[in-house]
Amino acid sequence: MKIALLLAVINRAVGGVLLVGARGTAKTTAVRGLVDLLPTVERSTCEYGCEPADVARYGFDGVCKNCATKLGMGDPITVAEPMKLVELPLNARLEDVVGGINERVALEQEKVLLERGILARADQNLLYIDEVNLLDNMLIDAILDAAAQGQYTVRRGPMSATYRSRFTLVGSMNPEEGLLRPQIQDRFGLRVLVRGMTGQKARMEIYNRAVSYKNKPFKFVRDWRAETESAAVEVAEACKRLPNVRLTRQVETAGLRWIQQLKIDSHRAEMTLFEAGRALAAADGRLSVTLDDLRTVAPLALRQRQTEIASEFFKLQEKEDKKIRQIVDAPITTRRRRKKSTRGSSDATNGQSPPDTPPTKAPNDIEGAPDIPQKQ
Repeated sequence: MKIALLLAVINRAVGGVLLVGARGTAKTTAVRGLVDLLPTVERSTCEYGCEPADVARYGFDGVCKNCATKLGMGDPITVAEPMKLVELPLNARLEDVVGGINERVALEQEKVLLERGILARADQNLLYIDEVNLLDNMLIDAILDAAAQGQYTVRRGPMSATYRSRFTLVGSMNPEEGLLRPQIQDRFGLRVLVRGMTGQKARMEIYNRAVSYKNKPFKFVRDWRAETESAAVEVAEACKRLPNVRLTRQVETAGLRWIQQLKIDSHRAEMTLFEAGRALAAADGRLSVTLDDLRTVAPLALRQRQTEIASEFFKLQEKEDKKIRQIVDAPITTRRRRKKSTRGSSDATNGQSPPDTPPTKAPNDIEGAPDIPQKQ
C-alpha cells in the first residue's frame, strides 16, 4: 500500500490508486499520512488560474491582462506551494464537485457568479474519496472524466467556465459494501488489496503507536520528524528525476508480452504498468527501468483487469462473425431456367393431338367488311 501511494504521488500519470480492503485496515490513515510527504508544485496566483505554460502554448492571449502585464515586467505569476490533501465528502452534490452558481452572491448582490468546485480546488493536489463504491454514479463519472482530461467545463445557462483538474486520485472501498462498476474500476491505475497484519509483534506495534499518537500527538510527530523529512526529500528528488527516466526495449517487450498473455484488452494496463515502473526507478535513484521494477509493480497495475463476461461475449461474436463470413464468401451460383416448350409439342409429347385451330380469315371473310375486288 505504501509503495502504490508513493508511486502515485511521484508520477500522476500512474492514474491514481484504489485501496480495497476490510474496515479497520488503516486505508484512510495511510492516505492522510501522505500530507507531510507531498512534493512542492508551482501554483498560479491568479484567480483565473493563469500559468506561464499558457503563454508558451497560446501566447499572451492565453492569459488575463493582469498576468500578461506581470509577465511583461518579469514578475512571476506562480508560487511554490506543497500539494494538499482534498477529501470528497460522501454526501457531496454534483454542484459541490464540479462547481456552480454562488447562491449567496446571487441572493445578496443579485449577480450570477460561477464558483469553483472540489475538482478545481483539487488541481495539482491529492483528491481522496473514501467509500468510493458508495458514491453516486454521476459524481464518479464526472470525477474520472476530469481526472483523465486534466480539465473540465461547467455550463450554467449562457455562462461557462473551464477549470484545470490535474489531481492525483486515491479511492478506498470495503468490498463487503458493494463493488465498483468495471468501467470505473478500470480508470484507477494501481489496485491494492489491503489486509490486516497477521503477526502478533506487528499488531502490537500498531497498537502502541496508535495509543502514543492519541495520548501525545505533538510528541509523536516530533519523534518521527526526522524520518518524515527524509522521506519527503526522497519524494521531491524522485519527482525531479522522473522526466529523465526511460524504458528499455527489453522492458517494453516484456511488459507487452505479459499483458498479451493475460489477455487484457484495456490499453490503460500498459500505461499504468510502464508509468509505475518509471516512478519506481525514479524513487530508487535510477534513470532506466529494469525488469525487476516492472515485476514489482505488475501485480498492482495488472490485477482485476480481466473480465470473464467480456471474454465469453467476444467468443460468441467470433462464432457469429465466422458464420457470416462463410455465407458471404461462398460462390454465388445461378440456376438456368428451362425454356418453355410450345403447346403443340407439349401436347404431342403427352400423346394428345393438338386441338383444331380456327382458320385465319381473309380480309373479305371478316363479318361486316365490304367486298374488295380481286386483282386478275
